Amino acid sequence: MRITVLSLFPEMFRGMLEESIVKRSIQQGLVQVELSNFRDFSEDRHHTVDDYPFGGGAGMVLKPAPLFRAVAEALDSEDERQSEAVVLMTPQGRPFRQNIAEYYARKDHIILICGHYEGIDERVRQQIVTDEISLGDFVLTGGEIAAMAVMDAVIRLLPGVLGNTLSAAEDSFAKGLLEYPQYTRPANFFGLEVPGVLLSGHHQQVEVWRAKQALYRTWIRRPDLISIAALNPKQASWVQAWEAGDFSNIDVLEPEHVKRWKDTSNYGSKS
Repeated sequence: MRITVLSLFPEMFRGMLEESIVKRSIQQGLVQVELSNFRDFSEDRHHTVDDYPFGGGAGMVLKPAPLFRAVAEALDSEDERQSEAVVLMTPQGRPFRQNIAEYYARKDHIILICGHYEGIDERVRQQIVTDEISLGDFVLTGGEIAAMAVMDAVIRLLPGVLGNTLSAAEDSFAKGLLEYPQYTRPANFFGLEVPGVLLSGHHQQVEVWRAKQALYRTWIRRPDLISIAALNPKQASWVQAWEAGDFSNIDVLEPEHVKRWKDTSNYGSKS
């Protein structure tokens, strides 16, 4: 896979490219990452990339010409223009999800445009952008951090990147739910014991436990995912019991601070 990043601050990406899984995937030739400063594609002597908005208003707007030229250079051929993903990082975009990362991971080439200032000339959106991505309902200084998140989520899905091929398949969101609780040695840590089923060696019981805990964790932390998940009858019965206040089928309950998340009136409180 090839990833091209168009940014006014490409040096921000050096750290992530030189660490951990991303570094290893580049060294192994599994992904090629190109960093491009689209200021280099400005034709005036001051390398101007922004200007005042027509109609007035606060802030500056990214000019279309430098981005048009930068994207044109990043594309290898006319055929690629029909199949590439040119993705704009913007708070106006659709929320980034695991299924979007999986879609991008099947592409040969994705181009990530990092927005800045008040916004971007609308003609860039209309003519060269194929998708717009947001990390959530908040505003960042620029699109670089969002682009890093997209890159990391996509790269780890590429074949051969993760040592254990099951790792990505069992991640949170991979099956539409959050991941189940994880434990490691010691089995008893200052009186806090690992659930017995995980030590039993009974694989079927472990799978049932994990499925139930994953569903419960999702129900508590991300009820919006439950509403769109395709639950089987057994899962639906578990949720129905929890809705009625019956948690007898769960042996690892969420911490009190997590339980408060379901009460949105606590958002922003100091408690």
